[in-house]
Amino acid sequence: MKMIISNSSSVPIYQQIKKCIIEQIMNGDLKEDEAIPSIRNLAQDIKISVMTIKKAYDELEQEGYIISRQGKGSYVAPKNTQLAKEKAQKDIEAYLSKILQIAERFDIDKKEILDVFELMYRGNENEGCD
Repeated sequence: MKMIISNSSSVPIYQQIKKCIIEQIMNGDLKEDEAIPSIRNLAQDIKISVMTIKKAYDELEQEGYIISRQGKGSYVAPKNTQLAKEKAQKDIEAYLSKILQIAERFDIDKKEILDVFELMYRGNENEGCD
């Protein structure tokens, strides 16, 4: 499992671990029912406390990203389409927030932004058509 953790980040380590696993699930790098490293193995691999990994795994399980099977380990939960859609909407909102900040900074009005969006949207609809 690919994971980059920063000790100097203001984001707690357990949240960095959680975010990394969620991204890998959403990107399809981790597939449904695929085993993820045990808490102990991951702790050894990335040299982080077992309790920190456990906290990340507990939250991932509570949020429906992974399931734990007693004596067998933790696995990627069956894909919850609602969960994936909510994540996508959250990502879109973050991008839109940046767009609005840029538009405000350069005095670009709503109509101009919507015109660009329409052009790009139509371009995507026509992609692949001959």
